[in-house]
Amino acid sequence: MASPQGFEDKVAFVWKVADTLRGTFRQHEYGQVMLPLLVLRRMDAVLVDTKPAVLAKAKTFETIAAPQAMMLKKVAEQRFYNISRFTFTSLLSDDKALAENLSNYIRGLSNDAYVVMEAYNLDDKIARMDRAGILYRVLADFADLDLRPSVVSNEAMGYIFEDLLRRFSEMSNETAGEHYTPREVIRLMVELLVGGEAHRELVESPLPVRTVYDPAAGTGGMLVMAMEHMLALNPNTEVKVHGQELNDETWAIAQSDLMMLDIDPKQMRNGNSLTQDAFGADHFDFILANPPYGVNWAGYAAPIKEEHAKQGMNGRFGAGLPRSSDGSLLFLQHMLSKMKPTGSRVGIVLSGSPLFSGAADSGESRIRQWILENDWLEGIVALPDQMFYNTGISTYVWILTNDKADADRGLVKLVDARAMGTKMRKSLGDKRKELTADAIAEIGRLYGGALDEAAGDARIKVLPREAFGFQRITVERPMRRRWEVAAEAVADAPLDVFASLVGQRFQTEKALLTEADAIAKLTAAQRKKFATACAVADPDAPIVMKKGQPEPDPDLRDAENVPLPDGWFSLDPDARETALRETAEAHLETEIRPYVPDAWIDHTKTKIGVEIPFTRQFYVYEPPRPVEEIAAEIRDLETQIQGWMKDLGL
Repeated sequence: MASPQGFEDKVAFVWKVADTLRGTFRQHEYGQVMLPLLVLRRMDAVLVDTKPAVLAKAKTFETIAAPQAMMLKKVAEQRFYNISRFTFTSLLSDDKALAENLSNYIRGLSNDAYVVMEAYNLDDKIARMDRAGILYRVLADFADLDLRPSVVSNEAMGYIFEDLLRRFSEMSNETAGEHYTPREVIRLMVELLVGGEAHRELVESPLPVRTVYDPAAGTGGMLVMAMEHMLALNPNTEVKVHGQELNDETWAIAQSDLMMLDIDPKQMRNGNSLTQDAFGADHFDFILANPPYGVNWAGYAAPIKEEHAKQGMNGRFGAGLPRSSDGSLLFLQHMLSKMKPTGSRVGIVLSGSPLFSGAADSGESRIRQWILENDWLEGIVALPDQMFYNTGISTYVWILTNDKADADRGLVKLVDARAMGTKMRKSLGDKRKELTADAIAEIGRLYGGALDEAAGDARIKVLPREAFGFQRITVERPMRRRWEVAAEAVADAPLDVFASLVGQRFQTEKALLTEADAIAKLTAAQRKKFATACAVADPDAPIVMKKGQPEPDPDLRDAENVPLPDGWFSLDPDARETALRETAEAHLETEIRPYVPDAWIDHTKTKIGVEIPFTRQFYVYEPPRPVEEIAAEIRDLETQIQGWMKDLGL
């Protein structure tokens, strides 16, 4: 999907201005200067038309408290204002007092806007530029940057911020993917979220109210695009967006962007949503996010583990805790906790790891099982690779809901869109592919029509939720041992007293120990050590019995995955246990005992596992080429090479 016109020119301009900082700032600091100045310039451009009226109104007030601030915002026609007499252009009229005037200009911002700028700690950067004699040059360049909304749309502004974030992040070895998501991926997510019944209800309602939440909001792109999409479907929609962002700088960008859209900045909070949930009691209609991939959460694990242990299923993380090297599934559990009891829809972008990482009964597996138990997973879309700015790995959009359509109950839709990416003319970091508007529409058609008009398409699979579950059974075989005293077994004290038994064989452990007791008395531990040292595995030896039952041989123990029975998730606990045992025993009889007749299953060790092997579902076997065809090709190549050698006189 094409980027907004002129966006790359603005990025190139700011990138060129950043070169002015060379020598005064280190490269990893460039973003800490350029981004706040870009935000400040955007604010200035947004306020320029109403600035005279705001200044005139401000002069009528002796002090500016909450009531006066509300009136000034109304005059400014924005959620913020600036009562400084300066603009970016007029600041340049006094180069001697530029640093002081710029600081005063920033302090002239309304409280909400000033808090945004304060997050950047810009005063220190201004002082450093002033001492180095580059402040005037940098500010003059920014004054030439036309960022009026009539010239640069909010969408284009988002692209500018995010491309610069990517570039500055690369310079400082940070992860740009933690900050933002490609706009076409957001469009696809929003299309899938606001689809089907959600789409119909939004369009047909006269005055719909919808709430949207992003717990890893970055620059706020997902929230803004979700809002714009719903307003396009029904202009009467009241969309209330909420977000939380950990990174101070990206939070400041997101908050400034929302303010310019007349959205209360309090709806964009700063902090870690996993440990400091700013919307603890709130639930939302639509919840979407692209949490950072593979981020280690060990550094803030204590409150998460405490909530898991103390609150259990009454908290957010009751289903399980994933390994500390990847917190993606923590974000997913947090998002699911924000669903309304009356029905919500959740969209999240994840790497491939959450699909299958973790063995049966691991934290990851239990989280996936919990999701399927509740029948919340509606579908997964596999995206093309090389879609993101900082990674070329495979990514997937999960769509979940606690209000499935009747036809979708118990089913999961898989859409393979890996081949639907279009190569970009110019790459952006690792991003070399994009989804066109036609591709997004086609994915939406496949997803929405998975049970009817698109049902026969090879890019669609609709599977029962049991297809992703299995029981991990433990297959035992009887221990067969004979006991033979070897020289190594009696080489060291105190077992050396049994040297006279070297070379003797015994059919049972009891016979060995009886003979040993006649020579010397041993402690229980020594007896066990002696018997173990003398035991020899022998497939022709008698089965070792214990309390009338065959003793299992740990060396022959094996484990196998057996698919869950059909309809298993809908059964009650007793019926589930019966179905598991019957399915496992049937597997034993048909798949194991024809080759190992004495095997049995230890049902006490059975574990339930859930994984979603997406690529396996779309694997298509391609037979190897015929030998004759390959041989003919080799002969043709040999003939061609011989001709070249002849031409060279070799």
